[in-house]
Amino acid sequence: MTRIFEVIGQLIILSGETLYFLLARKPEFKAWVVQFYNLGVKSLSITNITILFTGMVLALQASFALSNFGAELYIGDLVSLSIVRELGPVLTALLVGGRVGAGITAELGSMKITQQLDAMRAMATSPIYKLVVPRVVACIICLPILTIISSALGILGGLLLSSMELNIGGYFYLARVMNALDVEDIAAGLSKTFFFGYFIGIIACNNGMRVEGGADGVGHATTDTVVSASILVLISDFFLTKIFHLIAG
Repeated sequence: MTRIFEVIGQLIILSGETLYFLLARKPEFKAWVVQFYNLGVKSLSITNITILFTGMVLALQASFALSNFGAELYIGDLVSLSIVRELGPVLTALLVGGRVGAGITAELGSMKITQQLDAMRAMATSPIYKLVVPRVVACIICLPILTIISSALGILGGLLLSSMELNIGGYFYLARVMNALDVEDIAAGLSKTFFFGYFIGIIACNNGMRVEGGADGVGHATTDTVVSASILVLISDFFLTKIFHLIAG
């Protein structure tokens, strides 16, 4: 329990320092662009493929259940709402947390054990400004974009399955999707991703900058990042869903 409160304190302090440097210093857009590419563009393939086939599987499973009630025509409603509100944001965050979070922790951890962070401090350069801010900002900005793209592909996956296996016309499927979704659904799904991106980025950076020991320490910190980020994404998803439901009335 003491360890949990210690980590929470570390995350709060690092968050405050990150916010300070973000607001008080001129942004290094070149470093930001590099991180956008490394964390965002390079994650497109894994998120898109995963959510595409998730949409197809969801449509297939929904057809089995809905066929008992003669309601196969509502597959578009079920797939679109499930992906936009929950599966798209959460699965994308889990995938990015595994790939990006582990990468950030390993990179910063390697810099820590090779004393590169100490060298930056000795030259009056803040590692938080140079290393943490670009990565956290990239996670916060890239995750919503990845979610939009992957969610669209997930709905497309449902369309492909419905057209090929269930003989549901593409136009009708899309009409049901448009009828089922509204602005509140899209806003609720996307709003979560900003929190998810922040959690992934700040946990990964904190673990990386606090690595102890050698290569074993980096490995343990990387594993801890993936596990912690995944758990926090799932827990926060529940509470954020409750909050958005209360706000929407």
